[in-house]
Amino acid sequence: MTSGTTAPVPAALRTEALEQLLTERGLIDPAVMDGLITEYEVNIGPLNGAKVVAKAWTDPDYRQWLLGDSTAAIDELGFIGRQGEHIVVVENTPTVHNVVVCTLCSCYPWSVLGLPPSWYKDPAYRARIVKEPRTVLSEMGLDLADDVQITVHDSSSEVRWLVLPERPAGTENLSEEQLARLVTRDAMVGVAKVEAP
Repeated sequence: MTSGTTAPVPAALRTEALEQLLTERGLIDPAVMDGLITEYEVNIGPLNGAKVVAKAWTDPDYRQWLLGDSTAAIDELGFIGRQGEHIVVVENTPTVHNVVVCTLCSCYPWSVLGLPPSWYKDPAYRARIVKEPRTVLSEMGLDLADDVQITVHDSSSEVRWLVLPERPAGTENLSEEQLARLVTRDAMVGVAKVEAP
C-alpha cells in the first residue's frame, strides 16, 4: 500500500457509524429502525410474495388476473406498498424462464419480497445476468435446459417485476398455506425453482 492511501472501511462499520451519528443528533430512533428492519425481514418479507404465488397456483381466476393486472391483484391481498407501487408479474413455464434484475441500482418490490439480498445489489450480478443469464443462473445453482428461453426483466423506479415460478410436480394435494411455505424469494426473482417437499 502506498503512503497516503487507506483500506476501504467495511460497509457494516460505515452503517454502524452513520446510525450512531444520526442517533446522537436525535434524527433517528434505533428502536424504530430495528422495528422497520424486522418488519421487512420477517413480517412483510418474502412471505407476502409466497402467498401471492400460492393463490395463483390454486385459483385459476386469480392467476389470470395476476398476469393481466398484477398490481390490482396483489393489492387485493393487501400487499402493495413501499417500493412496490407498480408490479408486473411474469410466469415461468417449461419453455420460458424469467429472471429479474435492476441494472441501474437495486429497485426491488419490498412489499412482496422483503429486503433485497446482497447479491441482487452486487454490480457483478447486475451486469452479468443481462449479458450471460444462463451462466449466472448456473453459478447460482440453477441449470436450465438449452431449449429453455431466458428472459431478463429490468426493474426500475416505475416498475418492479415478480416471477410466478412453476408449481412443482407432486404438490397437487397441498393447501394454499402449505404451498406458500415452499416458495422462496429466490424463486420469485427467478434465480431458483420451487422444490417439492
